[in-house]
Amino acid sequence: MKQSDFDHFSNMLNAVGDLYGKTPSEWAIGIWWNALQQYDLPAVREALNRHVKNPDNGQYMPKPADVVRMIQGTTTDSALHAWAKVDKAVRQVGTYRDVVFDDAIIHRVMHDMGGWVGFGTKSEDEWPFVAREFENRYRGYKARNEVPEYQPVMTGIAGMHNQKNGFRSEEPMLIGNADMAQRVRLGGTTQPIIQMQIAGAALPSQGARKELAA
Repeated sequence: MKQSDFDHFSNMLNAVGDLYGKTPSEWAIGIWWNALQQYDLPAVREALNRHVKNPDNGQYMPKPADVVRMIQGTTTDSALHAWAKVDKAVRQVGTYRDVVFDDAIIHRVMHDMGGWVGFGTKSEDEWPFVAREFENRYRGYKARNEVPEYQPVMTGIAGMHNQKNGFRSEEPMLIGNADMAQRVRLGGTTQPIIQMQIAGAALPSQGARKELAA
């Protein structure tokens, strides 16, 4: 939302409060605004409408977390969706090519787990453990509700070879929504990234995963 949306947002929140017999204070509205400002006003309005019609918890005044959940699902939902993209890309594109996903958190989690090429070295037996680690790491970043620093392109085997020898690499494959992937590419950093450590999240080290050509 833009600052010009604040009055509309405030009126909308007061209308929801009237429905539940509560009037949010200016301080509370400010908290709501800070929590939801990253989303478009129509998305927030739709999420509030869905909450009040929800037969499970629609009888309670919503909190910002309820609206976020309505907009983007739970962190578990997001992690599973992100992993599905990664799994499909490894199998159909392979880690020989450079890729850019349409989700910056995917890039950061891959970096923390050793990089794009490493995903192509895992065996089918290792794959469920890789999936579990990816999902745990992804949920950790998603729960913080912020985009961490990440690499703009996930470099593949060919890209590493070209960088080492001073050759020009071909354009990376865009995974998912092309426009969003381009924004991810533009928003990344080439500076060193401090890795987030997760207890018990070491990758399996044995075996080799076969890549399936598209």
